[in-house]
Amino acid sequence: MAKRSHHNKPQGLPTKTQLLEFIQTSDSPAGKREIAKAFGLKGQEKIALKRLLKDMAEEGLIDGKKTAYHRMGGVPKVTVLRIVEIEDGEPIAVPDNWSPDAAEKPPRLTVKEVKGRGGKRAPALKRGDRVLARTEERESSWVAHPIKKLPARTEGLMGVVELDGAGKAWLAPIDKRIRSSSPISDVGEAEEGQLVIAERAGRSERSGVKVIEVIGDPLAPKSFSLIAIAKHGIPHTFPPEVIVEAGIAADLALSEDKREDLRALPIVAIDPADARDHDDAIWAEPDGKGGYNALVAIADVSFYVRPGSALDKEARKRGNSVYFPDRVVPMLPELLSADVCSLREDEDRAAMACHLHIDAEGKVENRGFTRAIVRIHHNIAYEDAQASVDGGEAPEYLEHLWGAWRALAKARAARDPLDLELPERRVVLGEDGQIAEIAVRERLDAHRVVEDFMIAANVAAAKALEAKTSPVVYRVHETPSREKLIALRDYVATMGKKLALGQVVTPNLFNRLLKDITEESEKAQVMEAVLRSQMQAYYGPANAGHFGLALGSYAHFTSPIRRYADLLVHRALVDAYKLEQPSPKGNLPDKSGLSDKDRASLQEVSDAISQTERRAMEAERDTIDRYVAAWLSGRVGETFDTRITGVQGFGFFATIVGLGGDGLVPVSTLGSEYFRHDEAAQSLIGESSGTTYSAGDRLKLKLAEANALTGALKFVPVDADGNVIETRGTRPAPRYEKKRMPAGKAGKFKAGKRGRPGNIRHQGRRK
Repeated sequence: MAKRSHHNKPQGLPTKTQLLEFIQTSDSPAGKREIAKAFGLKGQEKIALKRLLKDMAEEGLIDGKKTAYHRMGGVPKVTVLRIVEIEDGEPIAVPDNWSPDAAEKPPRLTVKEVKGRGGKRAPALKRGDRVLARTEERESSWVAHPIKKLPARTEGLMGVVELDGAGKAWLAPIDKRIRSSSPISDVGEAEEGQLVIAERAGRSERSGVKVIEVIGDPLAPKSFSLIAIAKHGIPHTFPPEVIVEAGIAADLALSEDKREDLRALPIVAIDPADARDHDDAIWAEPDGKGGYNALVAIADVSFYVRPGSALDKEARKRGNSVYFPDRVVPMLPELLSADVCSLREDEDRAAMACHLHIDAEGKVENRGFTRAIVRIHHNIAYEDAQASVDGGEAPEYLEHLWGAWRALAKARAARDPLDLELPERRVVLGEDGQIAEIAVRERLDAHRVVEDFMIAANVAAAKALEAKTSPVVYRVHETPSREKLIALRDYVATMGKKLALGQVVTPNLFNRLLKDITEESEKAQVMEAVLRSQMQAYYGPANAGHFGLALGSYAHFTSPIRRYADLLVHRALVDAYKLEQPSPKGNLPDKSGLSDKDRASLQEVSDAISQTERRAMEAERDTIDRYVAAWLSGRVGETFDTRITGVQGFGFFATIVGLGGDGLVPVSTLGSEYFRHDEAAQSLIGESSGTTYSAGDRLKLKLAEANALTGALKFVPVDADGNVIETRGTRPAPRYEKKRMPAGKAGKFKAGKRGRPGNIRHQGRRK
């Protein structure tokens, strides 16, 4: 009998789409009896089902066998596909049911995504997604049109090989969201205790998994970034043709006739002390009228990475560089990213120059874009630049930069962008690859100087392209949705605060709310809530402004070494302002502006690089969590000052103040009484004592577990004397029947919530 995982199947005669989804996701051929039972069909509905199945068989949607209906051989007209990669901004998929034992390779289908309801695009598909799609065979290729996105069968088939008492091998997951191990049917060359990548051995989860790659010791130095790279499918090796082309591009000569010569200006690059790729450099001097003439020089990556080249295709596939504590996975080969394109001290470099004028009030006027030759006067670390200015011994060029920044800061204050003081964790490794220190990154004026110069150049680039009605890849941050704003208003109301929601919402609404709060823990609590209310920024060719920065037009222009979006903006500027250079010799493409393909697929490419950005953020966060857990594994049993970051019915999550790393405090450890979850107030409230645990609260917690493999932490509460709160084996039953989660909802995250999925139950909550 076909086994189903969709327990909340709609009742009544199914549509063709529902039937196809049922048949495609069934672990074995499904007959009329199984279909009728799954959809609760009786009497006349069974007769109607028989007619419907016959029609579908005649259309070629299913095999029309008398006893059972199943997936068509080859590529059916409608089938389940799995996204295996993103190529030139388009998802590439293979049939999800393709037998791993088949002699021929699975066909690759280009997925053509469509707009959703109201003309809005559905969320971009990513590697590993499963879709029910209608397929179309063309002259030399296959195309698929998605009908419905399906739940993922599994996530993170990566783990550690473990042997049980009988010697049977199991895959212990390293993803903290996965709670159970999988049997290994084929261990290959792997040994017990090794970190491996696996894949399903068959269509059913009971088939187990087989090892396809051995990574090695999971706790060895620098393994944590490898885990993230493998888990998230981040491309980290360059194909040979890309390396060869990088060498050819690196030898391109700069045309002094076609470039502005800015080598005499004392342009400086202010970067992190350990930076290897220097995208940007800045310069300013007084104009004699209270303002400043300024320059933002950006690496001219578009000169070397030309549209349609092997370098371009690989950069587009990667979308961005990914930064880990122990390594960088660059968007471009290191010959370009860390050398030829990088703005290094005392070396001639190709640059895209943004000329600006900043008046005394910080108003910025764009004076034009040029392609230039620059020679960086000094590469200086943020800390060194700040110390020089603070010590009163700064060279004149730094004094001028700080003066121009003070004017920009005036304009920024008048604009009143969203001001959230969010700490950033920094992992420092020793020479042996082990953690030397985990600290919160200090925020200096030197950071703000560079940031405001970059924002000014980004705005100038967007407006310069708009002036020529040229294509723009905008950086969009939309206004928070009404739903999220109402949820925030209701939440702060539980704290006695008011959030007045008028017709126009600006960042000032949130800034005033935070400014009026002086108590530290309460401010952190509200800041967390404000952060959750914000929309996620993305790239796109349609302008919707940047809410957080309070800007009407904004694009990313200043980091083309590490972001593909910036490279597209550079290409658009080359076309709009006729900055093309002489054609290169050799096999490189002639032009460095936007290609016809760029222009035609700007939405698709924007969606793809928005997705790779989210992938990088998740990978970087996962890696930091593992490093933090590894560092804390030797401090289990210690008590820490923590702050609650999220509250759910099964417990709350807390982070160590000044260190980070979210850890769970199960509700079963809070004592013997029943705790009620107040979702609006984001609190757990003890029904007998009234003890309350709310988001933002500061409290002392004892570290009970630190799992370096998953990055998971677990805390337990302590009393005033530092002793663990005593719990009984069984807590009193709640005074009312607890609502059970509807079938089929298990495993879903609630929007805006932090922490684990709502279906996870802990030992003390079992019924």
